Amino acid sequence: MWQDFVFMIGSSLSIAFLAPTLRDASSRVPLGTSLPSMAIGVVYGMTFMSLGMTLSALGALASGTMWALIAAIRSPTGKHLTGRLLRLESPTLLATDLRRWVEAVRSSVDVDQYTTGDPTHTHHSSDHAAD
Repeated sequence: MWQDFVFMIGSSLSIAFLAPTLRDASSRVPLGTSLPSMAIGVVYGMTFMSLGMTLSALGALASGTMWALIAAIRSPTGKHLTGRLLRLESPTLLATDLRRWVEAVRSSVDVDQYTTGDPTHTHHSSDHAAD
C-alpha cells in the first residue's frame, strides 16, 4: 500500500530533522513540547499497527522514541537523566520518604512528613492541635 510508504517517509524525515536537536548539547526543548509529541508518535504508531500499516507504525514509534530521548536528554529541567525522568534527587531521600510512608501506614498516629534537623527534638501531633 503506497500510503504506508508515504507515512514512513514522513516519520523518517521527522527523525532526521530531530537528530540535530538530540546531538546539540546546548539545545533545550520544554517538556510541554516533547512529551505531547512523544505521546502522539506512540498513539499514531499503535493506530497504524492496528490498520496493518507496519512501515508507518515503525516510523511513528521511532519518531515517538526520538521525542522521548529529547524529553529525557534535552529538557531544560534538571541535569541528570534519572533526575528528570523520575524527579528523584537522591536515592537516600527516596528511601527515607519510603520508610516514613511505611511507618505512617503501620502506625495509628500521624507521622509528620517534615522533621527538624535536631535529633533531640521530639514532636507530637498534639503540639500543633491548636494551629
